[in-house]
Amino acid sequence: MTRPPADLVPAGVPAQPLAHNPLNGVTGGIWRTRRAGRPAVLKLIAPPGAGAGPAHWAASDDAGHWNYWRREVEAYRSGLATTCYADAGLVAPDPLAIDDRPDGTVALWLTEAVGRPGTACTVPDLADLARRLGSAHAAWLAGPGEPATPRYDWLARDWLRDYTLSRPVTEPVPWDHPVAVATWPVTLRDDLRRLWEQRQAVLAATDRLPRTLCHHDLWPTNLVFADGGPVLLDWSFVGPGPIGEDAANLILDTFFDGLVDVALLADVADAVLDGYVDGLRGTVDPALVARAVRLSGAAKYFWLAPVMLNRAGGATGQTYDRRDEAAMFAGRRPVLELLARWAATSLD
Repeated sequence: MTRPPADLVPAGVPAQPLAHNPLNGVTGGIWRTRRAGRPAVLKLIAPPGAGAGPAHWAASDDAGHWNYWRREVEAYRSGLATTCYADAGLVAPDPLAIDDRPDGTVALWLTEAVGRPGTACTVPDLADLARRLGSAHAAWLAGPGEPATPRYDWLARDWLRDYTLSRPVTEPVPWDHPVAVATWPVTLRDDLRRLWEQRQAVLAATDRLPRTLCHHDLWPTNLVFADGGPVLLDWSFVGPGPIGEDAANLILDTFFDGLVDVALLADVADAVLDGYVDGLRGTVDPALVARAVRLSGAAKYFWLAPVMLNRAGGATGQTYDRRDEAAMFAGRRPVLELLARWAATSLD
């Protein structure tokens, strides 16, 4: 959809489409536009069956499902998105209006976050963000197996497990596909194969970590670095999860799709870990925090190499990565090597 419905944005009002995951059936479109004469962002949210996309990105009407279609609406309507991390200096755009439409979709109107996009981040930006994130997570700590409050029924039940196990991996995985052989050394392929085979053990190990309230999609395209501090976008996946998960995703997903120079990977990994540990200092032992980042990162992405190899073998699918296949495999190699090291050093 190139423009919003005319009843929301009349033809004479500008509406610039914004990048989003086109596969996710929940999102009908996102535009930078105007509402009542002021800048605004409009996000059109679609119920199950209304949006296009593959089955593994389908919207759900199960309130605890990882892709429950109304979760972001409820996160803004309840105030959770704008308040849950605010004491740590992490904010969300303010909602201007939430309109339930006759066709079943919801128009979510938000203030426009003004600042540098997350893809223009620096290492100090991410270090500061990680420290704030650690402080925010400290405020929501719960023990292993305990629910992280608040107890809204629309929070994702077990986002990490449900999302990762829903990724479309076809067995047998072609670990010796020519493009992988050409770009990944045999030791890396063996490590990634081992991680895939140990996925249930990796997930089970994350269950033994302290819990907190996670964003579950923390990466550059969901960040704006405003003058007053970072603004965190897209609250569609918010729910309880293990400590370390958001920090791990910030490190890995900053680089997976080639949006930020991978030469910064080591510096970002160190800065984010140090910042996150500092934010949680006094509440969780630093060694456990470091292990939680490594372990939850392995749990978040054990499926990625198998999916890449499936696609190289003919499966279809879109990502934010616009590189050709060989360049993508080569570009992701340093990140996957870090992931493999995390997996090898974090299991019990």
